[in-house]
Amino acid sequence: QVQLVNSGGRLVQTGGSLRLSCAASGRTFSIYSVGWFRQAPGKEREFVGAITWSGGRSHYADFVKGRFTASTDSAKDTVYLQMNSLKPEDTAVYYCAAARGAAERPADYDYWGQGTQVTVSS
Repeated sequence: QVQLVNSGGRLVQTGGSLRLSCAASGRTFSIYSVGWFRQAPGKEREFVGAITWSGGRSHYADFVKGRFTASTDSAKDTVYLQMNSLKPEDTAVYYCAAARGAAERPADYDYWGQGTQVTVSS
């Protein structure tokens, strides 16, 4: 089993920055990749980005390319999502999720964090 704890969300103004954290514990050696998703009220959960546990490869949704960057700290078993140039439409609950193999859809991920609220004021 793997446990994930999300943190770092808060209220920020348009154009501001935040760094979200996803701390993993348990059988972290089984993690292949970590994905970031978000869900706004009344909307479906959507993919934001993902990074391999080794940190070697990452990819992002078009709407965050150039603004959001995922990174890993293997010493801390933590994955980060640096979010810059935030917009009101980025307001959502952000979740990290870990997969033991290749993953694209939310259903492909095996473990989920509890989510952290990001609110961007206009």
